[in-house]
This record gives sequence, structure tokens and C-alpha cells, in this order.
Amino acid sequence: MIELADVLARHWPAYAQQFQELILPSQRAAVQAILRCRTPQLGGQRYRCADCGRSHFAYHSCGHRACPKCGGQDAADWHARQQTRLLPGVPYFLVTFTVPAELRALIRSHQQELYARLFHESAATLQEVAANPKHLGAELGMLGVLHTWSRQLIFHPHIHYVVAGAGLSSDGLRWNRVASEKFFLPEKVLACRFRNRLRRALALTPALAGQIPASVWRTDWVVDSLAVGTGAAALKYLAAYVYKTALSSARILTADERGVTFRFRRSDDGSWQTLTLAPQEFLRRFLQHVLPRGFQRVRSYGWLAPAAKAKWQRIEALLDWHRPAPPPPQPLPAPTCPHCQKPLVPVERLPRAPPAWPKPLRRGEGPP
Repeated sequence: MIELADVLARHWPAYAQQFQELILPSQRAAVQAILRCRTPQLGGQRYRCADCGRSHFAYHSCGHRACPKCGGQDAADWHARQQTRLLPGVPYFLVTFTVPAELRALIRSHQQELYARLFHESAATLQEVAANPKHLGAELGMLGVLHTWSRQLIFHPHIHYVVAGAGLSSDGLRWNRVASEKFFLPEKVLACRFRNRLRRALALTPALAGQIPASVWRTDWVVDSLAVGTGAAALKYLAAYVYKTALSSARILTADERGVTFRFRRSDDGSWQTLTLAPQEFLRRFLQHVLPRGFQRVRSYGWLAPAAKAKWQRIEALLDWHRPAPPPPQPLPAPTCPHCQKPLVPVERLPRAPPAWPKPLRRGEGPP
């Protein structure tokens, strides 16, 4: 398998040299973390097999959310915690807010500000429409996840919400449910409100509003609402975006000076296809999905928000139900010898590397 780190090690120096001032600090930090992940530079542990006596090195992970080697266990733990918040007997919906293609370049160049604005206006749109008595007449609880990539790594920002098809009345005395488990809120109304809210919000920053073609505000926007039953499958789907990056190393087929080839699954028929990109284009597509430092990809709103404990307790009382205790994090399995599958015994803790090793190290090579 070709590692993403190997692709970066080969092509990043030339890319960084060519696009020096255009590369964001968050992107540089992501590349540095991926290149150091599970190498002697981060330190680790030396083990010895109790049976065959062989020594083995286990180096620390970088923990960066753009690294394809990290986040698997974190995603599983997050999924397990979120499942305890699913309400019994309540239909759930997956609502997705997208923006027209004409806005993508502007969002990509102002990520910190406009990602936050997408979250704020889309969540407010859901609450505004749901508060209308002819729709639901209640406050919603929503879990939102920002997703920025398509299957070909094209920049395509959108936000997924897992939403219960029920809510708390404004006086806090009633639990209102949708009339049908298959229909949530009118998609056209959501799309129109979202477009108008975002337009008003961006008008407060003339420097941004002036870069948007007027035709964007006259086109029909798209909001999708899909019934997802108990919500468990939707949470599992979103878990892949919470702690994982745009491309796993398992999808990279070949990489050389001519290009990088990776596979992707078509959304229309589910078939696997391959795509070859020039190295610089591959790095550009991958790096544009690195989030600004400290930006929260996952956000909760309404009675799911961290500050809404009193409302959550009210809902538990109305439903005569209590949230089960979140499961404890799963411990990592004990390391075993790859040769004889017997337990490994820790022998020595390896410190992090100093700023520069006496001699260059190849990826995976032990310290001198």
C-alpha cells in the first residue's frame, strides 16, 4: 500500500517551493504532522517478543485530523457516545445544506469566517422553519458536521445535520412530533430561507458580498432531507467525517513523478473508478480540505447544545426516559509479535527526536 506520507515526502518540497506564500499555516502544519506520524521523530516504544526474542518498534501517532493513519479509534468512541443521545421511538432525519458552485472559491479563501457562517445560518434556518406552528412548532436538537470534499477531492462544502423529527414547545410543556416518519420539513422552504439568511449575513461584509455574482441569489438552492429511521446509521455515516481525512492511503494505487492515481466510488451506481492527477494538483486538492486550526467540525444546537442541560432533562421527563451512560473508551489491544503472534514486552521508551537527527532517516527507520 502506498502511504499518503510517502506521496507528500516525494512531492511536497517542490509544491512548497512553487506556492510558498499561498500555502496556509494550517496546511503546512498538517503536512508536517503526516510526515512525522509513526516515525522516530515522535518517539515511541521498543518491544521484545517473549517467545522469539525479536525487537519491534512502535512509534507514536501524530493525532492530526488530516492524517489518514489517525482517528479510527476516536471515531468509534465518538459514534458510541452519540448513540446514547438518540431518543427512543423518535424518527430521525439527515438534512444536508449545500451552496452553489459559484460560492465555493470565496468560501475556500475565507474558511475561518465562512465555515462558521454556514453553520450559523443553516442551523438558524432549521430552527426558524421548525418553530412555525404549521410545520412543527417546536425547538429542534441538531448535530451538525462540516464536510468539504467530493469523492474526487473536489472542494464541495456542505453541512450534514442529524435531527430528531420532534422538538420541545416554546413553553417547554409539550413534545411535538412530525406528522409522518417520512417527511420532516419542506425542502424548498429550507433552501429559500437559507439562501436569504446567508445573503443578509454576507451583506454585512461588503468586501465579501461584492465578490458574489448577483445571479447566485436568483438561483434555486438545494437542501436535502432524508428519513434515516432511528438515526443510528446516519451517525455511523457521519463518524467517517469527524476524525478522518479526505483520502485514505488504501485508496492510493500508484504514485510517481508523472502523477498520483487513486480510486473512488461513483455516487450514481456505486462502481469503483480511478482518477489520475498530476502531483501538484493532487496535493492542491488534498490540502484544500485541511481545516483552519482550532475550527470545530462538529457542532450541536438547540436542546442538544452543551449549555441546554435543563432542556434535555425536560425532554427526558416528557419521554419518561433517561440517557444511558456513555460506554468507556475502548482500550487499545495489547501488541503482539508479527512473526509468532505472541505478546510483546515493553523494553524501552524512545524519546522524541531532537530538531535534527545526525543523519537523515528513512520513514520507519529506527533512531541511531
